[in-house]
Amino acid sequence: MREYIKKKGVSEDIIKKIIEILLEQNYLNDKDFTTLFVESKARNKPKSKFAFQYELKKKGIDPSIIDIVLEQYDDNDLALKAVRPKIRMWQNLDDETFKKKMMNFLRYRGFNYDICLSTLNFFLESKKLNERGLK
Repeated sequence: MREYIKKKGVSEDIIKKIIEILLEQNYLNDKDFTTLFVESKARNKPKSKFAFQYELKKKGIDPSIIDIVLEQYDDNDLALKAVRPKIRMWQNLDDETFKKKMMNFLRYRGFNYDICLSTLNFFLESKKLNERGLK
């Protein structure tokens, strides 16, 4: 916030007063912001914990706050949640194309190779079980 206000050409004394007022009114609370940010993203557009850390660090959030908030999240769960909406669209693809789509999608969202692979295997297994059940 300090950097943003400074870019607007406001003097340092006024910046300090503004920050004090915002802190008193609880408008500047990095922990609350981080919690709401991650909850919203995890619900609507899940990414890896690494991707969340990167985004939040860019916003100037203290790494210790980021670690505390991200402690409750699991990359495996986030990866499954991220891929679920795409599965219906990809279900009729051949296995090779399915693998490429899923791996690229998850890597783009910041998941490491092991998480991508375990998520892929989970859905390939369920795809095979569904195919056997239909026959």
